[in-house]
Amino acid sequence: MMKQILFAGVIGLFLTLVGTPLLIKLLARKGYGQYIRDDGPREHHSKRGTPTMGGIAFILATIIAYFLSKVITGYAPTFSGLLVLGLMAGMGLVGFLDDYIKIVKRRSLGLRAKAKMAGQLIVGIAFAVLALQFADNRGNTPASTKLSFVQDFGWSIGPVLFVVWALFMILAMSNGVNLTDGLDGLATGAATMVFGAYTFIGVWQFQESCANAATLTNPAACYEVRDPLDLAVVASALMGACFGFLWWNTSPAKIFMGDTGSLALGGALAGLAICSRTELLVALLGGLFVLITMSVVIQVGSFRLTGRRVFRMAPLQHHFELKGWSEVLVVVRFWIIQGMCVIVGLGLFYAGWAAKK
Repeated sequence: MMKQILFAGVIGLFLTLVGTPLLIKLLARKGYGQYIRDDGPREHHSKRGTPTMGGIAFILATIIAYFLSKVITGYAPTFSGLLVLGLMAGMGLVGFLDDYIKIVKRRSLGLRAKAKMAGQLIVGIAFAVLALQFADNRGNTPASTKLSFVQDFGWSIGPVLFVVWALFMILAMSNGVNLTDGLDGLATGAATMVFGAYTFIGVWQFQESCANAATLTNPAACYEVRDPLDLAVVASALMGACFGFLWWNTSPAKIFMGDTGSLALGGALAGLAICSRTELLVALLGGLFVLITMSVVIQVGSFRLTGRRVFRMAPLQHHFELKGWSEVLVVVRFWIIQGMCVIVGLGLFYAGWAAKK
């Protein structure tokens, strides 16, 4: 069964390594180049015209890798896996429309704010509603109406509040990745680490599933997750696809993921967190995305309340660029921060299991 995870990761990696340069040529031929803000760091002006919408590469690679791993191993897809992939693709479609309007229609702001929000809400609501359906023989649906950290806790918040909560998570994570996607390879590398963490979490939850409680050494700490192994397959496919894309996206980037990619990655992260019952833990596992989002909130809030800016420029990565850090230096140091977040998050995940011994 574990072969699915290996095949999904390797196929996802191979497809983006080979497929991304083909996409680069196609986008360059059509003139689908990146728009660069005039008020940003001057070093970024040289990036104007770099092909964007690169998220198409790892979205397709992830979906193909997932289904090929099923064909090769003979296992059927699960509702949890399909829902996370559907959320990723749906958010990617919203991002694609935004990118397309920016580039082809020459409208720098892309989709109008209301239209973009409407698209995200439609995709998010569809995911949240469907995630409460399709119970297995133990009564577990892909998502739970309880809040979760390393497992479900507390009382049920009910289906209506769950939909609101799921929407908040999806919007927060997708826009968090979108804000992080400002330097070559930054968001891609950070997301790769988080998907690696979710591959481990899915495998661990599968091995310690409550469905196997009779054979576990610590049945009190078992996990009631509907399809943990398949979530690991999805996470592995995403990790491999992002890792391959990073080959072309790292400095100097030959292609940018665009909103197509950033919204898709954020949606996938939220979907994995919701279906693996680690909703609050994802804020730590994806700590860099949270940190960068908070820098924008602080900057906007400070300017509106006091008329002063806390940072030279938000999001946070551009503040350090304007302080004189090179782009590569910012990216590597932020990757280190993200790596530490993943280590701490996985440590807390394991501690939650060990504490119930």
